[in-house]
Amino acid sequence: MGVKGERVAARWLQVHGWNIAEHRFRNGHRDIDLIATREEPGSARTVAFVEVKTRTTNSFGGPIAQVSWRKQRELSRSAKIWMSRFQRPGDTFRFDVIGVILSTKHVRVQHVENAFLMASKSL
Repeated sequence: MGVKGERVAARWLQVHGWNIAEHRFRNGHRDIDLIATREEPGSARTVAFVEVKTRTTNSFGGPIAQVSWRKQRELSRSAKIWMSRFQRPGDTFRFDVIGVILSTKHVRVQHVENAFLMASKSL
């Protein structure tokens, strides 16, 4: 179910003008589900580190509520590794969460931009 949710989220981002730079970027045992980039006016680009949460229902707070502070810390650590390898001058970074509800009748996508800030002491 998680892989299908990631495919839905990637397609949703592409439809909305994003390029998928990485699927499941790995840093040891941690991973970032999607890393999306979007060119901005000039030579800048926005990089979104995206956590995808897939569920069959919106019960118990839905998928967005499932990103704990520990998960945020792990995402921040992995993002810093990606940034050290691939950052370009002028890049801006953010953390997004995409919730995908896969019910038997429909698919619903909830995109939360700038869902949280990078942990300051995460390395």
